[in-house]
Amino acid sequence: MRQNPTYQVRNQTKDVTRRFGWLFLKRGDEVNAVEKTMGLKKGETINRLARIRIKSVRQEPLNEITQDDVVREGFPDWTPDRFIQMLVDHYRVDPVATVNRIEFDYIQ
Repeated sequence: MRQNPTYQVRNQTKDVTRRFGWLFLKRGDEVNAVEKTMGLKKGETINRLARIRIKSVRQEPLNEITQDDVVREGFPDWTPDRFIQMLVDHYRVDPVATVNRIEFDYIQ
C-alpha cells in the first residue's frame, strides 16, 4: 500500500489526521479534503479529494500518537516514532507540540 495521504483519502482508508491549528473545527462540521491549497499559481484550482464530516476534534501532544492512529493516518507500515519524526521534520515543531487530532467520516 502506498503511504501517501492523498492516495489514502481518495481510497477512503484514512479517517484520522493531525493538524497544527485548525482550532475552528467542531464535531458535525462538513469540509472538503483537498490536495493542495497553498502555493496555487494563477489560474490553478483546488483539487477536491472528498467531502468529509468531522466526528471529533481534540488536542493532544504529538508524541502521544498510538500505533492504531498511525495506521488510521494512512501509514500502516510506520511506527509512531517514524510518524512523529516526519511531522517534526516537515513542520519544524517539538515532538511534544500540541496538535489537533481530527477524526472524520466520508460523506461522498
